[in-house]
Amino acid sequence: MIHKLRYTMLTTALALCAACGFPQSDSLGQPADTLSAVHTFTVPADSLPPSRAPKWRLPFIVSSEAVLYTGALVGLNYLWYEDYPRSPFHFINDNAEWMGMDKLGHATTSYYVGLLGYESLRWAGVREKTAVWTGGTLGLFFLTSIEVLDGFSSEWGASWGDMIANTGGAALFISQQLVWKEQRFRLKYSFWPSEYAAKRPNLLGENLLQQPLKDYNAQTYWLSANIWSFLPNREHRRFPRWLNIAVGYGANGMLGGHDNPPEFADVHRYHQFYLSVDVDLTRIRTRSKALKTIFKIVNFIKIPAPAIEFNTNSSGNVRFHWLFF
Repeated sequence: MIHKLRYTMLTTALALCAACGFPQSDSLGQPADTLSAVHTFTVPADSLPPSRAPKWRLPFIVSSEAVLYTGALVGLNYLWYEDYPRSPFHFINDNAEWMGMDKLGHATTSYYVGLLGYESLRWAGVREKTAVWTGGTLGLFFLTSIEVLDGFSSEWGASWGDMIANTGGAALFISQQLVWKEQRFRLKYSFWPSEYAAKRPNLLGENLLQQPLKDYNAQTYWLSANIWSFLPNREHRRFPRWLNIAVGYGANGMLGGHDNPPEFADVHRYHQFYLSVDVDLTRIRTRSKALKTIFKIVNFIKIPAPAIEFNTNSSGNVRFHWLFF
């Protein structure tokens, strides 16, 4: 469903930008070395014992999230659903749409909104486990609300596949934070313009502002794992802390959700799988607060790097890319 695509990716971008407003230490769950200016706005949450956090922070976070949540749902209802008739609540099976790419968009959104929810609660002084469970499910809660709106619309319908993807994104964040107190695996996103947007610009995007949100052919989703975090006695290892290995998934030849229109029947739809290296920018050590903020904002993007592609296209199943975006 194209409206879900645009809203899901937009929500991800907004969550990432908003998250940069809450300072954190060099990595989740690892406190800063020193405490200074304890009652200032910029003190990282995980550097403060809950009892020393300013008391205004939690009401501020709760009220802000309530206003944003209400405004987002009211706006979404007005923009997307008002022009379509209502119906009894129902489910649909859209798992075959866009060859699964939209489901990865849902999981990525749920993951990053959960990350934002956790960081904001820690900044407010909420204890670790409470912040993990409450904040980590923020994305799942928000996206479930959208599924409910879909379920009461005759044009759409709630999707079990979307719900599973939303749950998976939240579970990825929560499980890592509970077990390791850090994010060793991160979902990431990359984009490079495809040749297909020009064939159906109304559906896939008319320009480079729309295509990153609408053209699934141009998107790749990654699971990026930090190597250093799995090494024994890692604090004594000189292995690069920032080096990741990433596996990716994409799809190509899609000029429609389920199938291509008759005029594009000759275009072959196929899966793409990738193996590449990546960088966890939040693990690069720097004393610059500006750089830390920039690294945090853009860390959801997979760093361009050499990659091996395995695909189901009949014209060639293995390709090497010197630099893949």
